[in-house]
Amino acid sequence: MAAGTAIPVEQYLRTSYRPDCDYVEGEVIERNLGEYDHAWLQTVLGILFRLREAQWNARAIVEQRVQVKAERFRVPDVCVVRKGEIEQIVRRPPLLCIEILSKDDTLKSTHERISDYLAMGVPMVWLLDPQARRGYMFRAGMHMDEAAETMRAPNPGWPEIELTFAELFAD
Repeated sequence: MAAGTAIPVEQYLRTSYRPDCDYVEGEVIERNLGEYDHAWLQTVLGILFRLREAQWNARAIVEQRVQVKAERFRVPDVCVVRKGEIEQIVRRPPLLCIEILSKDDTLKSTHERISDYLAMGVPMVWLLDPQARRGYMFRAGMHMDEAAETMRAPNPGWPEIELTFAELFAD
């Protein structure tokens, strides 16, 4: 089925897309990815989170469906959840959602994705730009902070989630 075609949510949930697609009120929406900078940063994030999984009691999952509303599913590049709160489709707010910019991402679509995560109750969303080697942290109310050298996210009851640009953008 072509992306952009209106379908019921049940059909979206039983269909496999390669790569997976977002679902927004009946519309299947393709995600921009597949280029080296995006894929490499996604890989690095997975490795760094895996190395600190026990320290943070958190698991990073790449391209996991997240139900942000009844008729709206997003597939963040990386989704971070408590180790004890694993779901086949994430329905509880993750600790952190991470989006990696691709060259074809628009400001409007990126803003909508971040707004969906925050409205769901995700306490922090990271937006990483692999080309510019920059990072932005968003929290409730779309408050944005540009990171100087370190990306941070709250992690109640555990050490704060923290990754440096040196780790993220190392060659």
